[in-house]
Amino acid sequence: MSADHGSSVKAIKYAFFANLGIAITKGFAAVYTNSGSMLAEAIHSVADATNQVLLFIGLKQSAKPPTDEYPLGFGKATYFWSFVVALLLFSMGGLFSIYEGWHKLRVPEPLNQAWIALTVLGIAIVLESASLIGCLREIRKVRRGRPFRDWLEHTRNAELVVVLGEDIAAEIGLVLAFAFVAAADWTGDTRWDAAGSIAIGVVLIVVAFFIGLRIKGLLVGRSAEPELERRLDELIAEDDAIEEVFNTITMQFGPQIMLAAKIRMKPGLSIDDAVERINRLERQIKERYPEIGWCFVEPDTAD
Repeated sequence: MSADHGSSVKAIKYAFFANLGIAITKGFAAVYTNSGSMLAEAIHSVADATNQVLLFIGLKQSAKPPTDEYPLGFGKATYFWSFVVALLLFSMGGLFSIYEGWHKLRVPEPLNQAWIALTVLGIAIVLESASLIGCLREIRKVRRGRPFRDWLEHTRNAELVVVLGEDIAAEIGLVLAFAFVAAADWTGDTRWDAAGSIAIGVVLIVVAFFIGLRIKGLLVGRSAEPELERRLDELIAEDDAIEEVFNTITMQFGPQIMLAAKIRMKPGLSIDDAVERINRLERQIKERYPEIGWCFVEPDTAD
């Protein structure tokens, strides 16, 4: 198991257990207090817990070995399930929350003991903060000293991006729910509670779009991270049997990467020598960068 894979599993577990417990508590509180914001948050937590299961399924499927029908393996399965998560966050979380808020605006219902909802929301904020901290801890392991913004912009780790997005959306949603339920209780106007449900829905839709856009590139076919590409180019160019590197192409397949390089060998090498040097280079690349699952070096005289 790679370090990135292990960090993804841990982040998913943090989020799943936090969301499962929070969803059950929010559900009871929503029914008892009759709060639309609380119901929106309960549905959000159910969606998040479901999403963690889907992400875990994606990780398991991506680890399956290649077959004759799928010679490059199942690495992209994790991208598919991550995209499904974005769709669920948009529909089950965002659209339902907006609908619930719109319904409460049209048919206002009084809150019942709002302090229960506020207590549950306060506890949920603490638990979600723990989940977010756990996710950030795992991200810190895989970004290896890189600035956070740079990692977020270039990472190919779909699971950590999804979990991070969900945790941030959950934290913002809980704070909004707490504020709007408190406003409804303080003013006696339950339209504040309805507005809170709509605001939560908008946050979820925005996060779902962000996640969907990030995953789309990986589904279509994205290269390895720029820093890794640079290091691979340098490693190939350093080989004393290579006169020129015409170009290199990388493609991300879940935790593994395919590398193809076209090179000009130095004149005077026999075919046997050239083949041996290329095989040695391919072994060196895979030993130094275990994430390279497939390596194809093609000698040529022109690009």
